[in-house]
Amino acid sequence: MLFKRDVLTAIASGEVDLAFRRWRRPAVRPGTELRTEVGVLLIGEVQAVPEAAVTDRDARRAGFADRDRLLADQRPGEDRRLYRIGVRVTGDDPRIRLRQDTDVPTAELDEIVAELGRMDTRSRRGPWTARTLELIDGQPGVRAAELAAQVGRETQPFKADVRKLKERGLTESLETGYRLSPRGRLVLGRLRERGPH
Repeated sequence: MLFKRDVLTAIASGEVDLAFRRWRRPAVRPGTELRTEVGVLLIGEVQAVPEAAVTDRDARRAGFADRDRLLADQRPGEDRRLYRIGVRVTGDDPRIRLRQDTDVPTAELDEIVAELGRMDTRSRRGPWTARTLELIDGQPGVRAAELAAQVGRETQPFKADVRKLKERGLTESLETGYRLSPRGRLVLGRLRERGPH
């Protein structure tokens, strides 16, 4: 379940505490936690509702001026139902702290490098982790599609791989593209010390 940046900001401030989505089946459940750039979002109620039950107040709580604009923003389809979803921020994204952590003992740094090696080994296309870190380090803020094209990859699988690095605190998303985190630069430095990858 994705949110636009301005909606995330409004959720973080408490201005928005509802979301509406038209789905074939719910994509989240009550209690689901989503990590976002404004922190961890907790999903509350997830309830199918008729369009007629949506009020202007509901729309404002979801970040829309009125119910007509909210409904016009929903995905069309006769096979879809409208769901009302409660959302709130419950804490900081733990990846943010991890990204800033560069006080890493040598043994732990070597284990991170070894884990990246295992990810490379499991990959059907061969080693990619160091190459992706190098690519982002050399071109911060460049669109994912452009980076993917440079290494002959489709955009969505490339973005999925970058998310794997982000989970480990090595990259962070920008308004456009990515950059290495302080931790990511530390790990890339260790990879470079070890020679060609």
